[in-house]
Amino acid sequence: MKSLKLFLFFIFSTLLFISCNGQQEQEKPLVVDVNASYPKKDLILQDLFDVEYVPLETTDEFITHGNVKSTSKNIVVTTNWGGNGDIFLFDRATGKGLQKINHFGQSGEEYTSATEILVDEAQKELFVIDYSAKRILVYDLAGNFKRSFKTVEDSYYTNTFNYDTKHLLCYKSQTGLTDEYSKHILISKQDGSLFKEIPIPFGKLESPVFVQGEITVSPSFYLTVANQENWTLTETSADTIYNYLSDGTLHPIIERTPSIHEMDPQVFLYPTVMCSDYYFMKTQKKEFDMARRKGFPTTQLVYDKQENAIYEYMLYNGDWEEQIISFNSQPINQEVLTWQSMEAPDLIEANAAGKLKGKLKEITDKLDEDSNPVIMLIKPKR
Repeated sequence: MKSLKLFLFFIFSTLLFISCNGQQEQEKPLVVDVNASYPKKDLILQDLFDVEYVPLETTDEFITHGNVKSTSKNIVVTTNWGGNGDIFLFDRATGKGLQKINHFGQSGEEYTSATEILVDEAQKELFVIDYSAKRILVYDLAGNFKRSFKTVEDSYYTNTFNYDTKHLLCYKSQTGLTDEYSKHILISKQDGSLFKEIPIPFGKLESPVFVQGEITVSPSFYLTVANQENWTLTETSADTIYNYLSDGTLHPIIERTPSIHEMDPQVFLYPTVMCSDYYFMKTQKKEFDMARRKGFPTTQLVYDKQENAIYEYMLYNGDWEEQIISFNSQPINQEVLTWQSMEAPDLIEANAAGKLKGKLKEITDKLDEDSNPVIMLIKPKR
């Protein structure tokens, strides 16, 4: 009996060691050298992701630039570039226009900007983040006003997402840029009250915003992206990028080198799309040519987990010959990672040249030059 107990203890200890050791290996963060020159690799979008096309219906009422703000199981929400206040709800399966909403104005039930929009189909609610007014307005899906609430600590919100049935995940800052008070937070969907802060540790404050004299130029970047059932969170002043897990803990997932605090000019690193087998990222150099009004050069990187290797990649649409896909659009959620808007004239021209195939060609065959864009939703591979 004593020998049996010793044997069982040995087996249990071995299994525990293997389990813990495997967990440690799994949690070991990827190291990305932002100064390195990585080998180049061509990829096909459909080999890595599932793709869904939504041809947005075009009517006198539903004319949109196709700037996707949010999606749910049955709805795609778009706005126009330039922010004229129009919000469009389309049926995701058919592209049919469902509702056009515009409450642009100065009253308590109106928004002065619709910087970000979230649809909560289960609760039949639409959240409009009015960035400049530092508040969130809530409407039903017909556009009727329900309630509004101010931001926490009179801060600005960016990178706002549906977190769960009761909470929104936001990135808040006091200046509208990244600052020492910036952090990811969870707030109540009902009244906007602070539920939880998710601070990422860092030393000296580092901002990607370019400042020269009285001129300030901010590049496009996102600090929150979906990562399977979790969220990947970035802080520009930190050298570590974290996964925020469903149990409320932060786990390091990417370590950048050299340290952001040791670089001049600085090169920032941002995840763009995260999935089970690939981490898509971009580096962005803090350089801006004032005379040419151009700057912030970027490099697109991908980490292939199967090969345990990092590449500089070029991603092509398998349904549109020679079309290059760039992950620069606003992240959406765990079910739809990101999106692309494709203009009808461009599709028609490509179709005439024999460059389209499959579902995209079928859709384009029915378009005319004045049609609304076709939206590509990019989803994790099933």
